[in-house]
Amino acid sequence: MVISNKVYGVVMMIVFCGLFVVSYSLFETGETRLTLDYYTRTCPNVLQIVRKEMECAVLSEPRNAAFVVRLHFHDCFVQGCDGSVLLDDTITLQGEKKASNNIHSLKGFRIIDRIKNSIESECPGIVSCADILTIAARDAVILVGGPYWDVPLGRKDSTSASYELANTNLPSANEGLLSIISKFLYQGLSVTDMVALSGAHTIGMARCENFRQRIYGDFDATSDPNNPISGSYIEKLRSICPLVGKTGEDNITAMDNMTPELFDNSYFHILMRGEGVLNSDQELYSSLLGIETKALVKKYAADPIAFFQQFSDSMVKLGNITYSDSFVNGEVRKNCRFINT
Repeated sequence: MVISNKVYGVVMMIVFCGLFVVSYSLFETGETRLTLDYYTRTCPNVLQIVRKEMECAVLSEPRNAAFVVRLHFHDCFVQGCDGSVLLDDTITLQGEKKASNNIHSLKGFRIIDRIKNSIESECPGIVSCADILTIAARDAVILVGGPYWDVPLGRKDSTSASYELANTNLPSANEGLLSIISKFLYQGLSVTDMVALSGAHTIGMARCENFRQRIYGDFDATSDPNNPISGSYIEKLRSICPLVGKTGEDNITAMDNMTPELFDNSYFHILMRGEGVLNSDQELYSSLLGIETKALVKKYAADPIAFFQQFSDSMVKLGNITYSDSFVNGEVRKNCRFINT
């Protein structure tokens, strides 16, 4: 099947026009309420405290960087960046942690707890958990070799969570390209933002459950069968993740098999070789509908500086996704796991 640029453009215009009004009405006001100097007087050492705790966390376990970045992403795609993903279930509140897109993929909650405790010791009741998570995600990227960006601050913590939105708003590992694009557009993020932010998969691991369909499906079709690296790589993945049975579902592999603990642009090189671990990743390069995304993958593979710059800009946009109710009814939680009583 061949799809022309004209047809692709029409399809994307339909998707974009159908979702832009919704995304704009939900999130347009949040961006202007965040400032770089929000805690200058009330908690001047907040950035240093977060950085110190993140340094300890990443030094003890490099995977903690990916855990915190993923936490931030999963938070912002549900009700905006309001710390809702951090809430535990209670008798009166159903949190997001047990949603299908979160239950096996989110870790790092204790890191945020430690940072919160340290900040509360110096600035009680001042810094929101949502801001802590946003700063921590930036520092996590820096600590494994990624770029720096300034983090606008002033978010409030939500007093609610949405199990339902966690199941529907977040992209899944086996989702098609247009569906994933629509979810990013809904949040006010462009196709360029989507490709750049997907580059965060240069760190982190994937569970067998999330890449089984890929390695027993179209992996051979996207990778070069004459490349001995691709042949040995697929055999390695299949040894980690068996075709049938639940015994291997928790087995993991790096999404970037070249430099799994370094934030760089090798993820895009992997996609160009057809060796993306997740279907949702490989779709960026191999989908017939991915004319724009394929060009961006090539661009970031060839130019790591361009990738770093766009990733920084897109992370700021991601962090600026807000939900107006959080500013009206939000709070600064004393404990990130529970709303204040």
